[in-house]
Amino acid sequence: MEKLRVLIADDERASRSFLKGVLKTFDDVEIVGESADGSEAVEMIRALEPDLALIDLHMPEVSGFDVVRMLSEDEMPLVAFVTAYDQYAIKAFELNAVDYLLKPIERERLQMTLTRAADRLNKPEVRTVEHRKVERSARSYDEFERTELIERIPVRKRDEFYLVPVAEVASIVADGELLRITTIENQRYEINFRLKDLEPRLDPASFFRLSRGSVVNLSAISHITPTTGGLFLVSLTNGQELSTSRSQSKQLRSRLLKL
Repeated sequence: MEKLRVLIADDERASRSFLKGVLKTFDDVEIVGESADGSEAVEMIRALEPDLALIDLHMPEVSGFDVVRMLSEDEMPLVAFVTAYDQYAIKAFELNAVDYLLKPIERERLQMTLTRAADRLNKPEVRTVEHRKVERSARSYDEFERTELIERIPVRKRDEFYLVPVAEVASIVADGELLRITTIENQRYEINFRLKDLEPRLDPASFFRLSRGSVVNLSAISHITPTTGGLFLVSLTNGQELSTSRSQSKQLRSRLLKL
């Protein structure tokens, strides 16, 4: 019997290691590759042509949904999204019959996903059907999530809590397990939170991800300077300077530097 060829895409090393460990307990599964970000996942899916891709939904820069959007129907494997509890994602997946796994992943639930994938592989037009279901799910997710954008970020300084208006935030920069928030007036705060969990709660019309570890308020940008390798240095009105990543440089050029 042919083994189910599986690719893992997750930006968290611990999550990838755990998932690999569980997958190796199944005799009918072959792990063909693993990716630490969405852009690499797209390239690996095109090159390795896995039967099933287990894709973390909330990867920075290129999300799980972005990965699928970048693939044509012919390139599309079967997909199961992996996510921590996210009511909007779950609602979108269930509405459109898209398979998903909740972290922490249980072996029995993973077994169900693998069995369903193996059963669907021999069905005609499976790639087209899966591609359409995931596209509908992505649109549903966007609609659900837009209704729950935050207006303030609760932060703590010593024994006091402050509610920082999102409109006054100039930048949010990840530093290990912390997020460093700097306002337009150069006030600085720290919160214990992950950027990839906070970013979806920010208005995408107002905030832009510059790199894996930084998001800026578009209204706080003073000027943008091209640097080597097609990258950019973004200067903010509060004096901050932040660099773009290679993938986000393309997005910045397309979104901000064209009339």
